[in-house]
Amino acid sequence: MRIAVTGTHGQVVQALGERSASSGCTIAAIGRPEIDLARPETLAGVFDRFAPDVIVSAAAYTAVNHAEAEPDLAMVVNCAGAGAVAAEAARLGVPVIHLSTDYVYAGTGNRPWREDDPTDPLGVYGVTKLAGERAVAAITPDHVILRTAWIYSPFGTNFVKTMLRLAVDRPQVRVVADQVGNPTSALDIADGIIAIARNLVADRSDALRGVFHMAGRDEASWADFAEGIFEQSAARGGPVASVARITTDEFPTPAPRPANSRLDCGKLAELHGVILPPWRVSLGPVIDRLVASGAFA
Repeated sequence: MRIAVTGTHGQVVQALGERSASSGCTIAAIGRPEIDLARPETLAGVFDRFAPDVIVSAAAYTAVNHAEAEPDLAMVVNCAGAGAVAAEAARLGVPVIHLSTDYVYAGTGNRPWREDDPTDPLGVYGVTKLAGERAVAAITPDHVILRTAWIYSPFGTNFVKTMLRLAVDRPQVRVVADQVGNPTSALDIADGIIAIARNLVADRSDALRGVFHMAGRDEASWADFAEGIFEQSAARGGPVASVARITTDEFPTPAPRPANSRLDCGKLAELHGVILPPWRVSLGPVIDRLVASGAFA
């Protein structure tokens, strides 16, 4: 199976590249300067030479805080850009898997969000990602929109690497304890995407299309997550710090964050047979690699 994916440096894109050999899939990552989602016209015909069986729309404007100051650019990339990817998939007659986010929800309530719950994003990033979802769905019915959350990996910039880097010089780190979600390994996301892609190619039924949640099992606050990181780092001789639990109000950011980012992934398990591992299980191999390489510094 041939999978074309937008972007070259994102966590999920790099994870897909790693999984290509073991999965038996050919992964073609396409990014700048060949394509630029800020200029959606650059997508025209770009996938043709790869003859993909599935296109994964992974590239996006993901700088949550910066989006508050650049709403127009974020909208072009996350909506018009996503729509252009979907249009190319429709032209080629192949499914598109579009990555979205927990930020499409308001973050209220005391249970995990389900796909049919009302969306009500708090900030520009969530607004533009929701617009992108709607653009993809309007352009082609042959789509899967995957909402995920709290992505970490050995690649790029993420919470796990930040915690380990801070622990090198600080005996204690202050971490928000009143936001709850599902930490999710990009490596697990890549495995899930490949499984879903196989399902879409093998089965044209409408039931396998639509919006799905895909996140690591078990919930955590950011402070819980940080403590789990340091626990596993300590076991491997890596950096360790104590965690001072603080409130969201004590750590203001330009963009508001959902207090409840938990995602109910039951629909994905039922229809695609995809269940991601508990986050503590998936965290171990990532910590192994980061401590061994020191790449967090």
